[in-house]
Amino acid sequence: MDVLTMTYGAGSGHPGGSFSMAEFLTALYHNKLNISPTNPKDPDRDIFILSKGHCAPGLYAVLGDLGFFPKTEFKRLRKFGGLLQGHADRKIPGIEMSTGSLGMGLGYGNGCALAKRIDGRKGRVYVVLGDGELQEGNIWESALTSSHRKLDTVCVIVDANKIQIDGWTKDIKDLGGAAGIEAKFKAFGFWTKVVPGHDLKAILDAFEESERVVGAPQCLVMDTDKGHGVSFMTGVAQFHGRALTKDEMTKAFAELGETWTDGGA
Repeated sequence: MDVLTMTYGAGSGHPGGSFSMAEFLTALYHNKLNISPTNPKDPDRDIFILSKGHCAPGLYAVLGDLGFFPKTEFKRLRKFGGLLQGHADRKIPGIEMSTGSLGMGLGYGNGCALAKRIDGRKGRVYVVLGDGELQEGNIWESALTSSHRKLDTVCVIVDANKIQIDGWTKDIKDLGGAAGIEAKFKAFGFWTKVVPGHDLKAILDAFEESERVVGAPQCLVMDTDKGHGVSFMTGVAQFHGRALTKDEMTKAFAELGETWTDGGA
C-alpha cells in the first residue's frame, strides 16, 4: 500500500517490480540483515544493493518501516526537495549504491565483499538483480569475478518476475525462465537454488541455506510474478512503470483489505 500511495502521489514510478520483491525484501530486512538505522555505516554491517534501482519504491517502503527516514517522505517521492529519488540514491539513509543504470550492482557488490575480506570485517553482501537486467553483459563479467574470487559472502537474488519494460522477458531475450537462470549461474560457479518467491517460509529457508555455503557465491532465483498481490496488476507489463489511476487505487486497496482515500498528488 505504501508503494501504491507513493507512486500515485508522484504520478509515476515502478509498482510492478516493487510488488514482486515484497516478500523476499520483508524476509531479508526483518529477519536476516545486520543493519541499524542508528548506525547505518557500521563497518561490520550487511550490505544490500538493489541493482534494479527503478524498483526503489519497494525498498523505500521497507526502509521507512525500519525507521531509516520518516514515512512522511513517501509523499515526496520524485518531487523537487524530496529525499526519495525515482531510483535508489546513496544520499538516502540505508541506500548503499546509487542504481538505476542496469548491470552495475554485482560488480559493486563484489568490491564491497573484497573490501570486507581485506579489512577483516564481518557482513554479507546481497545484490538484487532483475531477470531482464540479466541481458546486460557486465552482469556476467561480474559473476565470473564473484566465482573466481570465491566470494562466499556474496548472495545474488534474482527477481525472476518474467516481465521487463517492453513486455515478457521470454519474448525479448529468452533466459529460459527460473530454471534457465539457475543453470546459467551454476555454470558460472555459483551455488544456486530456485525459490518460490512469494512463499515466506521457503524464502527464509533458502536464505539460511545460502549462509552455510563456503567457498562459492550464491544465487537465489526468486520465481515471482510482476505485480503480485493485486489481481489486475499481476503479470501485466504496463504496471512495470506506471502509477495507478484513482479507480485502480480504490480497487487495489480493496483487494489488500483497506479503504483508499485520495490524499492528492
